[in-house]
Amino acid sequence: MANSVVFDDAIEIPLSLQSLSEFRAWATSDAFPERGRIDYLAGRIEVDMSPEDVFCHGALKVELIRVVSQRVKTANLGHLFTDRTRVSLPQADLSVEPDLVFVSYESLSSGRVRLIPKAGGEPGRYVELEDGPDLIVEIVSDRSVAKDVRRLPNLYFRGGIGEYWLADARGARLAFDILARGQGRFQPVATDADGYRPSQALGCRYRLDGERNERGEWRFDLIEKPFA
Repeated sequence: MANSVVFDDAIEIPLSLQSLSEFRAWATSDAFPERGRIDYLAGRIEVDMSPEDVFCHGALKVELIRVVSQRVKTANLGHLFTDRTRVSLPQADLSVEPDLVFVSYESLSSGRVRLIPKAGGEPGRYVELEDGPDLIVEIVSDRSVAKDVRRLPNLYFRGGIGEYWLADARGARLAFDILARGQGRFQPVATDADGYRPSQALGCRYRLDGERNERGEWRFDLIEKPFA
């Protein structure tokens, strides 16, 4: 009888994982793989081993981090995390590693979001965020379209995420949406006359511009403006 599933001779997932709590215990253990994105979505374990697209994903993520991290630091809003930061949302039966995660000091102080410590319990050492951060950002890749666009928005809403940004640079045109909590689901935030969308999570308006050079390589600019 099989007791695990192996992907690319590098990712071994125990078949005994039957719940979110069991997945979280495995994901924060030394047995968890060091590469690949492995998420738990309402009883379904999804593995993405595809390489990160240099421009459509990597360069875009750097630009988002550059601007958002500066806003978070300058305004002393909280913490910005990226890549291997695990976020678990028990209300949505979800555990993921988003591209960017922002959690405010207010959310941490109120207990709305909890920092989960390492198993050893060393002071200041944490391995996971529990419950809904203020903002999550996902950058769409070829293998994540259905997850990022259809499955995750509903689960992020159920899990209490305050705001969801979605960026997609795979096509001829750059797509960027800010989704805010509405009646029962996320709703796209409308742009103003200058193409900016307000972010309540960060307290500013944002517009994401992009253009390709003569070699077809993307250059991105996330432009930030104060509220009108």
